[in-house]
Amino acid sequence: MSADLHRDSVVADTHNDLLMAVTARPPRRWASFFRERWLPQLREGGVNLQVLPVFVDDQYRPEGALRQTLRMIECAHVLAEGNADAVRLCLDGAQIDETLAQGRIALVLALESMPGLDAAVELVPTLHRLGVRIASIAHWGRTALADGSGEDATGSRLTAAGVETVGEMERLGMIFDISHLGASGVEHVLELASRPVLATHSSARALRDHHRNLTDEQIRAVAATGGVVCVNFLPAFLTEDITEYTVDRLVDHIEHVVSVGGIDHVGLGPDFIREVMHDVTPPCCEEPGYSGVDVGATLPGLSGPSGLPLVTDALLKHGFADEEIVKIIGGNVHRLFRAELGRPARCDE
Repeated sequence: MSADLHRDSVVADTHNDLLMAVTARPPRRWASFFRERWLPQLREGGVNLQVLPVFVDDQYRPEGALRQTLRMIECAHVLAEGNADAVRLCLDGAQIDETLAQGRIALVLALESMPGLDAAVELVPTLHRLGVRIASIAHWGRTALADGSGEDATGSRLTAAGVETVGEMERLGMIFDISHLGASGVEHVLELASRPVLATHSSARALRDHHRNLTDEQIRAVAATGGVVCVNFLPAFLTEDITEYTVDRLVDHIEHVVSVGGIDHVGLGPDFIREVMHDVTPPCCEEPGYSGVDVGATLPGLSGPSGLPLVTDALLKHGFADEEIVKIIGGNVHRLFRAELGRPARCDE
């Protein structure tokens, strides 16, 4: 029953850093490595709508950040063109619908913290021309646009360039991602936003008091814009208790977002970072810690995309109706992308 429901639904993952793994290979291997390593996992997990964030690691910052950003964007185009029978890099909702109807996986390009741009807001349209359709403006620390959640103690709102970036993204039809943004920055964005915003990989702060999670007030505000909160699967953002590293604990967070924001405003943002770290970390080395988060820890069966049917099964066991599950595992994100992705603002907006 759950297998049929999962297979027949749109399954959307709004945060998988697989581009980091692919770009760690020589460019001649980008398309083939994606096909060999990642495409089978996406298919096994039933994923047919995948957001690909561009995240630039510290080793490239600051001098090489823009170069690595462009390299990862090029990688997304290369792997899509080299696997055109299976995937398509989509620029708007119509292209997503066409791609899904053809049985291919719709890929959407995103930026995580706009690395390399500094305060050059005039380059946001350039990134849009290159296919970027979703973006956040901070990660853990401080950028020229805003502070990340690791700097919550500063109480900082967006800089003038950050405010300009929000407006430019809305004008172009790029969806603003609040995940990783500091609490005061999130509030500032929600004050400014005239279009739906997205949290690509954030859980509920009421259940786990971590700066990377969203408060009930923030969840309600995202829902009020028409946006979606996509729940992160990383155990450290779900609980402090290692004995609760379970799929049921993940469902607790999903249930909480539903209870606060409504069934139409929740999705899945797995953040399968362990799989990525496996692909980029030499066998001789220990898996790296990441800003105090144990990226090696995973929920049982959910270390990568192939495990996503377990979420559908767990939602059924928790009493969610079929039509609710369809919304949670991808329907809500699909609806948002269909309505907003790549749609320029009208003059009256």
